Amino acid sequence: MEDRPRRPRRPAMLDPRAAEEIPGDLDPALRQEVAHTTAGILVHQGRAAEDPDMVDRLVRLVETEGLDTVAGLWADSPSNTLPGALWRLYVLREWVRRDPHTVAERYRLGVARAQVHDVVAGVASPPGPQDVSRVVDAVLSGVFSADLAVALERAAAFCRVLSTGSALDADLVDDRDGDLARRITHGASGLVRTAEELEDAARLWRTGVLD
Repeated sequence: MEDRPRRPRRPAMLDPRAAEEIPGDLDPALRQEVAHTTAGILVHQGRAAEDPDMVDRLVRLVETEGLDTVAGLWADSPSNTLPGALWRLYVLREWVRRDPHTVAERYRLGVARAQVHDVVAGVASPPGPQDVSRVVDAVLSGVFSADLAVALERAAAFCRVLSTGSALDADLVDDRDGDLARRITHGASGLVRTAEELEDAARLWRTGVLD
């Protein structure tokens, strides 16, 4: 069987124009190779650089490259892979960046019911919008400069507190807007699932098999 030509590996910092050259109908195996390669380069180069400016650029990757560009590389990756874990962290950060007031309020509601997870997440109490933004940035900084497993566990704890707060928020709005309450409840369930996926990724990283 004739070998497929191998595409060049992606650079450490993604370029939107280059990313657009990756066709959407790539062979699934090749698309996964691209996903794993880019995620590995970003994480390992960030950890090797010991450069705060580099880490800051990686934290703000979605802001500079665009969510669609990053999604095109990683969104389809399973949660138990490095690109899949990174995708979930960047989506979480993007939500916080776009709606910090809602996130802070739901986090505040969840703290009383999920105090253990609050301690792990490390958010100031009572949290404000800037506090939750700083924590998510610190989590991503930890991915590139500290213990990746700890960073993933902090993100998972953050999601669990948010899930609890979201469920409470749904109860508060149920009487006046049932549809909104159902959407918030659905989002709370998604946050629990994301927390479980990040915790699993942390375990895999510690055993050296998160790739």
